[in-house]
Amino acid sequence: MPFAVRSLSLALSASLFTASALPLAAEAQTPLPPPRATPASQATPASQPTPASQATSAPGTAPASPPQTPLTAPSNGAPPSPGVPTQPATGQPAASQPATSNRGTPPSGRGGSAGGALPPPVPAVLPAVPDIAPGFSAPIATAPNGDLVGVQQQPFVGLTLQDAIAMALQRNTDLAVAQSNRRIANYQIVAAQGAYDVRFQLAPSYAHSVSPAVSPFQTGPGGGPITQDTTGATAGFTGQTATGARYSATLNGNRISSNAATNSYDPFYQTALQLNVTQPLLRGHAIDQTRQQLQLARTNATIQTNAALLQASNTVVAVSNAYYDLVAAWRNVAIQEQGLRQATAQAASNRRLAARGAVAPTDIVEANTQVEVFQDNVFSALQNVQRLQTTLKSQILANPADPVWFANLVPTTPVAQIPQEPSVDALIASAIANRPEVAQLRAQRENANTNAAFARDQLKPQLDLGLGYTASGFAGVLAPASANPIVGLFAAQIQAVNTLIARSNAANPGAPPIPPITGGFPPSPSYQTGRLGQSFQNLLDNRFPTYSAQLTLQIPIGNRTAKADYGIAQEQQRQVSLQETAVLQRVRSESVNAIQGLREAQYRVVSARSAREAAERVLLGEQRRFGAGTSTTFLVLQRQLDVANQRGRELQAQIDLDKAIVELNRVSGGIFAQNGIDASALGMPTLGAASSTTSSLPPPATISAPQVRKR
Repeated sequence: MPFAVRSLSLALSASLFTASALPLAAEAQTPLPPPRATPASQATPASQPTPASQATSAPGTAPASPPQTPLTAPSNGAPPSPGVPTQPATGQPAASQPATSNRGTPPSGRGGSAGGALPPPVPAVLPAVPDIAPGFSAPIATAPNGDLVGVQQQPFVGLTLQDAIAMALQRNTDLAVAQSNRRIANYQIVAAQGAYDVRFQLAPSYAHSVSPAVSPFQTGPGGGPITQDTTGATAGFTGQTATGARYSATLNGNRISSNAATNSYDPFYQTALQLNVTQPLLRGHAIDQTRQQLQLARTNATIQTNAALLQASNTVVAVSNAYYDLVAAWRNVAIQEQGLRQATAQAASNRRLAARGAVAPTDIVEANTQVEVFQDNVFSALQNVQRLQTTLKSQILANPADPVWFANLVPTTPVAQIPQEPSVDALIASAIANRPEVAQLRAQRENANTNAAFARDQLKPQLDLGLGYTASGFAGVLAPASANPIVGLFAAQIQAVNTLIARSNAANPGAPPIPPITGGFPPSPSYQTGRLGQSFQNLLDNRFPTYSAQLTLQIPIGNRTAKADYGIAQEQQRQVSLQETAVLQRVRSESVNAIQGLREAQYRVVSARSAREAAERVLLGEQRRFGAGTSTTFLVLQRQLDVANQRGRELQAQIDLDKAIVELNRVSGGIFAQNGIDASALGMPTLGAASSTTSSLPPPATISAPQVRKR
């Protein structure tokens, strides 16, 4: 009975096809109007080939140009079709219009043209097509191996999204560079703080000098030269404070030995303690270059930290998207393989029916064509899997020799949970509070303000207060007075005076006696007699202090450099303001788009699921009708394609929903919290060989590239 019903349906289809083909044949016999003439500047004559056709049309090798096919322009805006007469939109019939069939033309008053007649077509002439690669034919090739390239086919290696993100954050070279910049910025803070380090200086010294005797009072023994040996050491500290003050403390001690005849001490010891402080009162009081560089280093560290967080955020987003793309690719392979199994089953069914005469042989060809189409789709889906696996591996691996490169990765993380849709204002507030690029912009604002404050301070005159204190010490060993010519000279004079005094007293016995002169120079203080220890003791006793105070005023005339620097700093502040406006606008637009994308993706998942279920029901009904003999192979195959397409649409909608959730987390700044990532520990693990200070590149290759064989 099904065979009789199918034969009757085939006969009915053939009669309907014959009846519908008669009007089409009548239209095909209707002569076309002549083509409309085109300007010479627009038309390309067929007898004059283009330079490309001249270059490829060698005598005796190039066949004749194909005949021109008129291209008519439809009136409804559709693309023109060669050889199909259509009418212009004017609605006015031409006098020379040949009789044509009006099959399918609506009557007057129901959308047709005035008068019921169609206007004549206006064909356009196509240019001549040159011969391209004459004699070319595609080579006959066997089906290639369907295995994935560069991976071990079995076993499959499962990979969760959290593991992929963790591998990317630990091994991603771009993130490692960002973290290295972060550590460099921290080192720059330490370097800027080094300006406040106390500097210690120690300078031992020795000097030997021989000076000529230039006077009786500056002479050596016997009127010879003066020889002097000086041995000493100087130690000191210098530094500056956070208020801009500069300080220094210096302690020195010298032992001097000289054979000068006029010295009272030989050797003698000189010591000194010097304390100096210079405090800026105007320029450099509120901020100076050291404090500016330190503040810039701190904000630059914040900028680099947020740059690393931004790189990490982008890495998480990129890995998540690549992961979901790989999920879609593997599921697409399953969809195409399921379609291939259905097409194969349909082809086998058609072969059985054709053997009984229930279907025409063309139904077998149609089913086999469907099988080849799905086979091509399976290979294309596998190729997409291999490409997306390579993309994901390049994001999560740093070492080219990592064994994961050879693994056949299969995602194992289930579908992401749909979050509650936030409001636009709440999402914007979360983005401003948590987005690393917003924090980066705040640090740039601090940098601009610091530069402006320093430039403004440089406009002030310089007024410095200097305070000084010096404590000196001295001690020595008394030299013999007999060796001092001045002492000997004064002793002879004293003796002569005392002789005269004695004679005067003897000549005047009744007068009061004149006392004789008892000595020359007064004796030295006892605290000056000693060696180096006594000299330091005198220093500590503050026996020989010196105090000083000084004000230094410096006013640059014009001060053009400082004014220009201040203008530059103000322009930098304006630039940051513009950047802040741009970032706020971008945050708002991204927030709106993220919420809209999440909502749209949810709608698409619902609609795609409904469409897929409907397509599956339609396919099931079509297969039942085909089994009952009331349907055709073409309709069954078309329903199979519809089911495969709807499954693909549902899969893409689900993947787009997962990506929309990732984008929402990125926009809100909660990408790390949603994935359980501690932002403070990013980049801390080493990268193994990739973190070495030596080059990891292999030596230059000595093997030549393989030769490409021409076909």
